Amino acid sequence: MLSEIRMARIVEAIGRVRSKSLSCIEAAEFLGVSERHFRRLRDSYEEGGAEAIADKRRGRPASNKAPAKAADFVAEQFRTRYFDFTPKHFHEELKRQGFRYGYTWTKSVLYLRGLVKPAKSRGPHRKKRPRSPLAGMLVFQDGSTHEWFVGRPPCDLIVTLDDATGEILSAFFIEQEGTLSSLRGLAETISEHGLFSSFYTDRGSHYFHTPELGGKVDKDNLTQVGRALAQLGITHIPSYSPEARGRMERVFGTLQGRLPQSMRVAGSEPRALPTPG
Repeated sequence: MLSEIRMARIVEAIGRVRSKSLSCIEAAEFLGVSERHFRRLRDSYEEGGAEAIADKRRGRPASNKAPAKAADFVAEQFRTRYFDFTPKHFHEELKRQGFRYGYTWTKSVLYLRGLVKPAKSRGPHRKKRPRSPLAGMLVFQDGSTHEWFVGRPPCDLIVTLDDATGEILSAFFIEQEGTLSSLRGLAETISEHGLFSSFYTDRGSHYFHTPELGGKVDKDNLTQVGRALAQLGITHIPSYSPEARGRMERVFGTLQGRLPQSMRVAGSEPRALPTPG
C-alpha cells in the first residue's frame, strides 16, 4: 500500500512539472529526493510509464527494453547524418520521424558508443531575472555573427524577442548588423504583433550615440533607430552589462547549436543576403 502511495506521489509530481506548476527542484523537495534522482524518475516514466519506475525500484530490467538493433540504428544515424547535433536535438529529430524510445536511453547509447562526451559540470547557479508579466512590455533585439550556413562565410542573424513569452517575433539573416536590420526587425515585429512598450538593446552605434567609449549613451542625440522609437512612443533601454543580455545570449546559444545543423540536414541554401545599412 505504501508503495502504491509513493508511486502516486511520483506521478503527481511529474504531472505538475509537465504543467509547469512546479520546477524539478520543487518536485524533488515534494518527494524528499535529490533533483538528480527526480529527473531519473521523470525520464523513466516518460520512456515506459509507471511500470518502468516500478521495475527500476525493484532492480529488474523494464519489459520494454529496447533491442540491440535500435541502439545500432541510433548510433549509425548520429555518426553519419546528425554528427553535429546535440543529443537533445538529435532525439527530437528522431521523434519527429516516429522514433519511440526516450531521450535518456538515446543519450546513454551515444555515451556508451563514444559518440558524445559527458557535459562539463556547470558553474554556480545564477538566479535568472524574472520575465515581464505581460507580452509586449519589453522586447529585446540583438544580432549574432556565426557560420549559420555550413561551409559559408559567417553572417548575422537578427532576432527580436518578447521578454514575457520568450517568443521570437522576428528573425532573419543579413550580411552585417546595422540600422537597416534594426529597422527591419522593428517593422516586422510591429506589423505582425502590434506596438510594444519598451525596447532593450546593446549600445551599438546604430542604436545609440555614445560620446565616450564605454560611457553613458546620449539620449538627446538620437540615431535613426532612436528617432523612430521616439515617434512610436517606445522607450529605448540601453544595456550596460553583459549579464543584462543573458536572455538573448541563451537564445543565440540554442540557435547556434541547432539551426545550422537543421538547415544542413534539410539542404537549405541561403538566398542573397542584404547588405547593411
